[in-house]
Amino acid sequence: MPSSNASGENSAPANESRSASSAGPRAGEPSGEGAASQPATRLDPGLYIVATPIGNLGDVTLRALETLRSVDAIACEDTRVTAKLLSAYGITRPTLSYHDHNAARRRPEIVRRIQAGEAVALVSDAGTPLVSDPGYKLVRSLHEEGLHVSALPGASAALTALVLSGLPSDRFFFQGFLPSKRKARRDALAEVVGLQATLVFYESAQRLASSLADMAAVLGPREAVVARELTKRFEELRRGRLDTLAESYDQPPRGEIVVVVAPPAPVEAPAEEELDARIEEALTQMSLRDAVGAVSAETGVAKKTVYARALALKEGPE
Repeated sequence: MPSSNASGENSAPANESRSASSAGPRAGEPSGEGAASQPATRLDPGLYIVATPIGNLGDVTLRALETLRSVDAIACEDTRVTAKLLSAYGITRPTLSYHDHNAARRRPEIVRRIQAGEAVALVSDAGTPLVSDPGYKLVRSLHEEGLHVSALPGASAALTALVLSGLPSDRFFFQGFLPSKRKARRDALAEVVGLQATLVFYESAQRLASSLADMAAVLGPREAVVARELTKRFEELRRGRLDTLAESYDQPPRGEIVVVVAPPAPVEAPAEEELDARIEEALTQMSLRDAVGAVSAETGVAKKTVYARALALKEGPE
């Protein structure tokens, strides 16, 4: 659930940091029985960033399990949530909390433990740590101290939604959570409106309808996908235009949500005469630099091209 960022690290826990224990192992998934009897590997001192399942416990990797069995301690976003994952696989390692509200205090302790020769794992409630979760300052601190940091790839709500969406995946931009206030949310959307990339957002169920409406107002009637409860029993993908999707959620849905929005439609470049007219009009209202940026954003013409035309127009005929 979204919360204020008291530590100044990344935004509050996102879909990456939801409870992975809401769905226990299903048929064919590994159980905790016998798992603890497997020999643990002695790890080098350092921080091990471990991705955990976003819903289905069977999505944890073998390397993640072996690492969690082998570290001296596990730093968790919520120790109660992580305890359920560890219990499912028979792992009994010491845990300590590391979240937005205690990160500044806990960070030096983790650094000291690693300096003393310990191996420490960092996990979020679900998904890949540091993705809309606290942690990047800890990683930076360890790099500054010359200490070892290793990342174990795994589940990610953002990437899972992207590849399921059917929208272009060759270029994408991860926004995370938008601001909760309408004006701030629309301002944030205005910053990405011109990006030629698929956009990926996290959103809470309570704000979903209003956020979709603001996306439609700022980004236009783009195609989008609302992905809900990914990897869980009631996984759902709802497709449509942003305005249509906004109207379809008269009641907040349940579960964790990722919104994937298509990139803007290609803009046909204006004729040279029209481009010149737009540049001349912009130059009457703003500086050369601002005029170039504004016309480039409006027309899709590269800034370099607009700048060259603007200089030529300012200099006039030879």
